[in-house]
Amino acid sequence: MMIIIGIGGGIGAICRYALGNYVNKKHTTIFPFGTFVINILGSFILGLTNHLYLDQSISTTMWLFIGVGILGGFTTFSTFGYEAIQLILSKKFKTALSYIILSTIISIFCAYIGFHLFR
Repeated sequence: MMIIIGIGGGIGAICRYALGNYVNKKHTTIFPFGTFVINILGSFILGLTNHLYLDQSISTTMWLFIGVGILGGFTTFSTFGYEAIQLILSKKFKTALSYIILSTIISIFCAYIGFHLFR
């Protein structure tokens, strides 16, 4: 199982890098849209994948590959924390606060929507 999770993690990290760069090139603002989009999308897909696993529509192996591996490598709480601190250190307090609040609330909401989408 560790190999499956590791392969998934590598795939997720590559996808995070590619999507993050793409989004950041499209939105050149102080707000870290790349990480924001990645974490929201990842939360939605994780909620959906978790529902499929609990509904027994996907196997434990597939859950570990997607949920733990791919999405573990794709989403990035550490980058979120780093970017929030950088905004605070740059005295961009309003942007930092909106980034922290919006990321948290919207990510949880998207995980909820993803989980309940196919009920």
